[in-house]
Amino acid sequence: MIITTTDGIEGRSVTAYLGVVSGEAVMGTNIFRDFFAGIRDIVGGRSGSYEKELRNAKALAMEAMTEQAQELGADAIIAVDLDYEAIGGGEKSMLMVSANGTAVKLG
Repeated sequence: MIITTTDGIEGRSVTAYLGVVSGEAVMGTNIFRDFFAGIRDIVGGRSGSYEKELRNAKALAMEAMTEQAQELGADAIIAVDLDYEAIGGGEKSMLMVSANGTAVKLG
């Protein structure tokens, strides 16, 4: 499956638009507690453990989006957009990562 943020794929033509596909991953409040508890991981203003969790959430969202496209019989997903959103506040905060794109058939 080809996945791209561009609206087309060089050298290939889109023969059918199959619809918008999406995937989401929500990280619960424990990530924020773990983040602050593991503050010693921070080197140069970065937290390795927090970044690892964000990468994991992104991978889960992309995987869910890809599965949806495969169910539609897509060859590719174009115009992919990744969004990160904080939900709630305080100790009940969560982070949602969503991936959205257009499933297409290629010629």
